[in-house]
Amino acid sequence: MRSLARCLWLAVLLPALCARAEIPGFAGGHAKLQATHTLYPEGSLWREALGGSDLDRGAELRLRWQQRAGGWEAGADYQLLTRQRELPALSLAPGAGQPVLPDDDRRWWDLSHEIDRSEDSLTLQRLDRLYAGYSSERVVLRLGRQAVSWGNGLLFNPVDLFNPFDPTAIDTEYKTGDDMLYAQYLLPSGSDWQLVQVQRRDAGGHVSSAVSSTALKFHGFAAEREYDLMLARHFDEVLLGFGASSNLGEAVLRGDMLFADTADGWTGSAVVNAAWSWTWGGRNVSGVLEYFFNGHGLREGDYRVATLAREDALQARLQRGELFTLGRHYLAASLLVEMTPLLQLTPSLFANLGDGSALAQLSLRWDVHQDWQVLGALNLPLGPAGTEYGGVRMGEGVDLATGPALFAQLAWYF
Repeated sequence: MRSLARCLWLAVLLPALCARAEIPGFAGGHAKLQATHTLYPEGSLWREALGGSDLDRGAELRLRWQQRAGGWEAGADYQLLTRQRELPALSLAPGAGQPVLPDDDRRWWDLSHEIDRSEDSLTLQRLDRLYAGYSSERVVLRLGRQAVSWGNGLLFNPVDLFNPFDPTAIDTEYKTGDDMLYAQYLLPSGSDWQLVQVQRRDAGGHVSSAVSSTALKFHGFAAEREYDLMLARHFDEVLLGFGASSNLGEAVLRGDMLFADTADGWTGSAVVNAAWSWTWGGRNVSGVLEYFFNGHGLREGDYRVATLAREDALQARLQRGELFTLGRHYLAASLLVEMTPLLQLTPSLFANLGDGSALAQLSLRWDVHQDWQVLGALNLPLGPAGTEYGGVRMGEGVDLATGPALFAQLAWYF
């Protein structure tokens, strides 16, 4: 609790000091306090080892700094993060291999500093943005830690190679930054070229092209439609991407295809979605229906740890945080209902079409007061043991199942 209390105290103190000191370029920030309560059903390995439930608490402070002079710009985002769980240390590393808090073990620059670690808590500070750049009417150049988002997926996004969000994530305000060179050239037609070069370190701490990324994308217009062409070398694999978006009546259709030259040959993934907006009972509503094909997923509904261990391409993408699903065919639907101008409800369903399991989610976004916001979500896994959302099979009668989970977050912006 001491780490969490320290983070909360600094979240109040540091913004006040920055404002009072009138630091040039100080652009505000936010402080967030969140908690997730998860239940574990009978027969789950988590329940046997850790008990029937878990309370995961965390806090974040982000301070932003920006300066512009003519076409030149520079920026930096400082983060103070803490995470505390009721579970022992092994739970601080999720099964997919992603750290519970971002770190710089594999990034080009080590801009993180661990402040405190105990059996059930972790506190660190880091720079999530640190860049300098130049922009003109046609050219944008930026070097340093920053974030880039590509792709037409609204829930699943196979073309977004750089720290994509989990489709079930509630707080998607900031992507984790990577150390990269970003360049954009705008053509007179409105089309543009984008180049991204991301440097990373391998397991030995050495900068290596085998774990780095170089991607070139062209965004163009044709017959009142938009399209994307991408060529990339990503973690020693060649990637080819194609995407498009178009209006169809009252709907907007989007989609992407991605082909990866893996050790087993070329593997394709795809996403296609349709989005609508309308008025329902005097309330504004927008809906999304999306199909996702994960070419790296398991061909059969055999969701056992031993089976997953043999799928190298799938495991690598799960550990890098590029994929969040185990199967091949998914259908997702989501509705955003504006209950009032300050309150939004979003029911969503993520279904694995191969095994019949699903995750139902009800999320809430409430602007309770000027500069204050509440996020909440209820996640409900659906499906029998031995399915993706029902619980990956560990052994006879033992699985990695989770039950309902309740997420709540309070954010203050300054």
